[in-house]
Amino acid sequence: MSFIWPQLLAALILLPVGLLIYWAIETNRRRTMIDVGLGRGPGPDRPAVRRAVRLRANIPGVLFVAGLAILLVALARPQATVVLPQEEGTVILAFDVSESMAADDLKPTRMAAAKAATTAFVQAQPPGVVIGVVAFSDAGLSVQAPTDDQGAVLSAINRLQPERGTSLGQGIGAALSAIEAAENPPPIDYYSSRTPAPSTSPAPVPPGSDSSALIILLTDGENTQPPDPATAAQAAANRGVRIDTIGIGTAAGTTLTVGGFKVHTQLDEAALQQVAQLTGGTYFSADDAQSLTQVYANLASRLVVKPQMIEVTALFAGGGTLLLVLGGLASLAWLGRLP
Repeated sequence: MSFIWPQLLAALILLPVGLLIYWAIETNRRRTMIDVGLGRGPGPDRPAVRRAVRLRANIPGVLFVAGLAILLVALARPQATVVLPQEEGTVILAFDVSESMAADDLKPTRMAAAKAATTAFVQAQPPGVVIGVVAFSDAGLSVQAPTDDQGAVLSAINRLQPERGTSLGQGIGAALSAIEAAENPPPIDYYSSRTPAPSTSPAPVPPGSDSSALIILLTDGENTQPPDPATAAQAAANRGVRIDTIGIGTAAGTTLTVGGFKVHTQLDEAALQQVAQLTGGTYFSADDAQSLTQVYANLASRLVVKPQMIEVTALFAGGGTLLLVLGGLASLAWLGRLP
């Protein structure tokens, strides 16, 4: 447990001071009662009765002191780490940022069309869906770890710019790594000098069986760099991760000037359909923006358990107040006065 205002714990010093004052007042009250003949009475069982009465008389005071102590701790605003279950789904937007995405067969460009479609998709997602962004050209890179902060996701998307060649396999691999990091985060503040155990590949599962994770691959499908996209797609299928592919471009294509050379680029629907088919996903055309916004319909949530730091001041304040009330009621009922 930690405290937002730990300095206020010093107020607990007032508690023993208050107890000493109360003890002095109570001692003086008892002496006064004895002096006027009200402190003791005749009878052989008087000592036993007196002990029982004294014990019961102390209960309200104990409750009162405990309540005050808890309220003083509440002033420091305690925090506790609690484990909370929540429903969550993970989506990775894997963007092709190769030079061919600067083509204008989709207006104004393929990249701009992909950004527009995914912006609407991100904004339509309900709470509980975490979205990450992966950019790939001839290599894959996670540019935004999966998060439920839609502003951070949209900012990452807006920063993407076309460059270099295309490797669908690298993009799929980076997306799988992002999903693994989101679903199985590494331990925090842990260090060991032991040799780590060798990693083992998980046993293959049916394609698409991990319904809580999804990769959306936005690309024109023209692969110019290794590894083979089918091999990467099979790796995703073995882990049960579905890949929905979004074809960015047209079948007719267009001609770009790259490095002083004229290069014709066009949408490779066959490659994207193969990737989607291998993983149990679906192929969409980028000119059907409505289809992209409906991708979430096939994304199921999973129950995850995450530790979170929350403020528990209200619990302490409520508990302390309850003890004060109980102490006051007991004192009134048994002693006819407040402690």
